[in-house]
Amino acid sequence: MAIYAIGDIQGCYRSLRALLEQLRYSPQRDELWFTGDLVNRGPDSLATLRFVRDLGERATVVLGNHDLHLLAVWSGHARLKRGDSLSQVLDAPDCDELMHWLRGRPLLHHDAELGAVLTHAGLLPAWDLATASACATEVEQVLRGEAFPTLMAKLYGNEPDQWSEDLTGHERQRLIVNAFTRMRYCDAHGRLALRHKGAPGSQPEGLMPWFEAPGRAHRREDGTIVFGHWSTLGYVDRPGILALDTGCLWGGQLTAVRLDGPQRERHSLPCEAAMRPQAG
Repeated sequence: MAIYAIGDIQGCYRSLRALLEQLRYSPQRDELWFTGDLVNRGPDSLATLRFVRDLGERATVVLGNHDLHLLAVWSGHARLKRGDSLSQVLDAPDCDELMHWLRGRPLLHHDAELGAVLTHAGLLPAWDLATASACATEVEQVLRGEAFPTLMAKLYGNEPDQWSEDLTGHERQRLIVNAFTRMRYCDAHGRLALRHKGAPGSQPEGLMPWFEAPGRAHRREDGTIVFGHWSTLGYVDRPGILALDTGCLWGGQLTAVRLDGPQRERHSLPCEAAMRPQAG
């Protein structure tokens, strides 16, 4: 048995299948963790969704921002954007079935035995693992419940940009979602800077990667945070973090890392670009 974590696929189904062949993956023996963004911009989101859904309990998937965008469009609370490649999913005869499955995916997965936390973008510097887990559960219950349409209607926006236990309602839910699925940079006070997407070193003065912010940088008791989302960051494996978005969509690589061995094993393969960076 092996447990592999795989970075953002974004509809690059052929790359996923090629990587699994390289791993000699067995659905009867192995488990897969996906960092989110199964869909969008790549050529075959529908096949990707169907394949991962059909893995059943052998796959653990956390929601990414593109997955949530698909849910928002499906529910009638957002429109397709330039560069989206979601029409094949929305037009599929099993679209509703797939969307209900996607609604049931978590924002955070914690394996205490492995000492690993899986999420799409990361954990807020202000959160310890218990707080992050509680916040994830809070929003997951809304995603799966009757208030789902209202959450989708209020999903978009960059405010509020700083965590407080006093936040309530849609503002609280939006901040939680943004932290788990959109975060890259923040300031020394943990305030999110969601407009900045470049590699570390390109950000304005006073901003830093979320995992280098005061509080988060020294919170090793949370274990290793496994995440994707940040293709310009690329692969990073250091104490406390494992970043796996290596830019498959843009012609980089699709990366898997074995989590359960005596040391982490990286497996990557080059990918054909599905989109030019200026189109993103």
